Amino acid sequence: MNRRATRTTVAALVALAALAGAGCGGGDEPAPAAGADGRVTGTVTVFAAASLTESFTRIGRDFEAANPGSTVTLNLAGSSALANQINQGAPADVFASAAPRNMTTVTEAGNADGTPSIFARNQLVIAVPRDNPKGVTGLADLTRPGVKVALCAEQVPCGAAARSALDAAGVALTPVTLEQDVKGALSKVKLGEVDAALIYRTDARAATADVTGVEFPESARAVNDYPIVALKDAPNQAGARAFVAYVRSAPAQAVLAEAGFQAP
Repeated sequence: MNRRATRTTVAALVALAALAGAGCGGGDEPAPAAGADGRVTGTVTVFAAASLTESFTRIGRDFEAANPGSTVTLNLAGSSALANQINQGAPADVFASAAPRNMTTVTEAGNADGTPSIFARNQLVIAVPRDNPKGVTGLADLTRPGVKVALCAEQVPCGAAARSALDAAGVALTPVTLEQDVKGALSKVKLGEVDAALIYRTDARAATADVTGVEFPESARAVNDYPIVALKDAPNQAGARAFVAYVRSAPAQAVLAEAGFQAP
């Protein structure tokens, strides 16, 4: 009897395990997961600050190569807009912000899976047309008559950093436009609509064919930390955690350094 009871119990457990395995995906498609070798599959949706466009495009390709069967999809915009989208329920796996303040918006809403970690830092420069026709050498030059300047709106990290730098320099500046992300401010210079813009060093470096980045000392008072975190309701939780880990790995850090980001 004991042997028969044991066999019955084992059979029941195997059946339950099979049922549980069949139900894990919640449908016909299996849920994305890490394999025995630690690689992940499926789509990893990354909400990332606009200033990460070039670096995360390359890092995404490298991640896909290291994880056959995975696809990295980037949603690139101002960090404040991305934080709002996440808190309103937009499906995303990872959030990479250009400042801790916007990350805090997500963590305080309970939408982060774990504690965010800083993976890079960035600093401002004054972007001017390649030949710098207005002869801009510092923040004070931006207040000269006839010099048109673009800034990021203060709710986005590049705008908050610009405000800190201007305050540190004691410069009162009235921009002709306030942009919703750093790429918007950069485009105004590239299109010749303004004479200068305060943007990140990395964005100026990525656009050297069109602009020159003028360094200024007050930028040291407005260095932005970039945090990253997997999201609590990530559709691809294994992929989210793997991508965050990859961004902090040596190959990804080398990509960021090459783009001009500072180490965390």
